[in-house]
Amino acid sequence: MPPPSAPGAATPSKPLSGVGLALIGFAVFSLHDALIKSVQGIPTFQVAFFAVLFSFVPFSLYLAVARPERSFRPQVPVLMALRCLFTTSGLLCGFYAFNHLPLAEAYSLLFSAPILITLLAIPLLGERVRAFRWFAILLGMAGVLIVLRPGSAPFEVGHLAAIGAAFSLAINSVITRLIGGREHALTMILYPMLANVLLTGLLTTLVYVPMPGEQLSRLAAIGALTVIGQTMLVMAYRKSEAQFVAPMQYSQMLWGLVYGALVFGEAVDTTVLAGAGVIVLSGLLFIWRELVTSVGRPVLQMRNLRVTGGPQVRPVENRSNSAPDDLDPPGPPG
Repeated sequence: MPPPSAPGAATPSKPLSGVGLALIGFAVFSLHDALIKSVQGIPTFQVAFFAVLFSFVPFSLYLAVARPERSFRPQVPVLMALRCLFTTSGLLCGFYAFNHLPLAEAYSLLFSAPILITLLAIPLLGERVRAFRWFAILLGMAGVLIVLRPGSAPFEVGHLAAIGAAFSLAINSVITRLIGGREHALTMILYPMLANVLLTGLLTTLVYVPMPGEQLSRLAAIGALTVIGQTMLVMAYRKSEAQFVAPMQYSQMLWGLVYGALVFGEAVDTTVLAGAGVIVLSGLLFIWRELVTSVGRPVLQMRNLRVTGGPQVRPVENRSNSAPDDLDPPGPPG
């Protein structure tokens, strides 16, 4: 048995534990997405408002129990405002896409986010993209075109929403990389959540539709699953290096196919599957390039930022120099 770690030392890696927790976390998020799709006849603003509101409850309880002795005033208010804006737009676009597209198709387009992150990192972060990553970018774009089938299949608002969600995620990820070292994790959770609740709540007053208890309970479950899924991912990143955890996000495609076929009666579209396979391959190439060769880490936080704007989950190997209060809290949504 290895000796106990010294205070402040990096946590020993447990790849199998991290992979298992990640698979559970992404399975929980897939159920979360399926529940979003199941809530029909309710405006997207209203669905998003109640889902975030219910996930806000455990976060408030966490703050009440933890009582962090720090100011929540943003250190970079302009970038924090942009993060709130794109978190909210990503949430609304993502919810709309899941509600109006087959799950596998929505996942395929959302998985294009690493392409957009890499492209945005060139002008905004000054990163250089060499031939290997250009190849991965072009491969991913080809996959997106296969899924969309321009000219042979109708381009719907749901497709635009999924692309908008991926674009919002990409900008959000870049902003998080810019301010992550200056803003506390709790601050990066609190303000986007407040922005989500305030904006979607205001819009809900204009489009509100009375909901039966069954639909309200589904929205409560969506909020609870957000917290559970995020907790699983935080635990996964603490147990194992990111190169073992990050690829597990693509397991959601399998869940999308299962839920789509068994729950929503969606036929398996072989063209979408082919395009999804190309996009997943592109994403895995990004992960390999950014982790194995230590080029950077913009792809790792894909799921955490995709919908509700949770904090950047730092890979465990980066945490040896972090103060204890800089670790992400184990419960808030993201």
